[in-house]
Amino acid sequence: MDIYQKIREKAFDGEFEFQMSRSSGPGGQNVNKVNSKVALVFNVRGSVVLSEEEKSELLVKLANKLDSEGNIQIQSQEKRSQLQNKEIAIAKFYEMISKAFQKRKIRKASKPSRSAIEKRLKEKKAQSEKKKIRRGGD
Repeated sequence: MDIYQKIREKAFDGEFEFQMSRSSGPGGQNVNKVNSKVALVFNVRGSVVLSEEEKSELLVKLANKLDSEGNIQIQSQEKRSQLQNKEIAIAKFYEMISKAFQKRKIRKASKPSRSAIEKRLKEKKAQSEKKKIRRGGD
């Protein structure tokens, strides 16, 4: 089973840990009473779904998003509803994981065409002549 199939099946859902707290976002007076901010915590090292190669790849690619225990923490406080924020946090997690596992396109070095080189040199020559005329040319 490849990682994209795991992502499509949302196999990670059982490994999420959620922490709720009071949000600083929208909510009016309600914001002081309800814990609508959601923090999703996922432990990469302790994951049962990921293989060892996938774990090591994630640890390298998402190193700046991991804490010392190997946890990815994603917060959401965009909506007034705790459930909506939870769904947003889960969506952000799956998007982050799928981006991390995408293969980067290898850049192939290329040379400019002969006509492009000639055009550039012609433009440089014209610019040089223009400057020479402005200087009072020799």
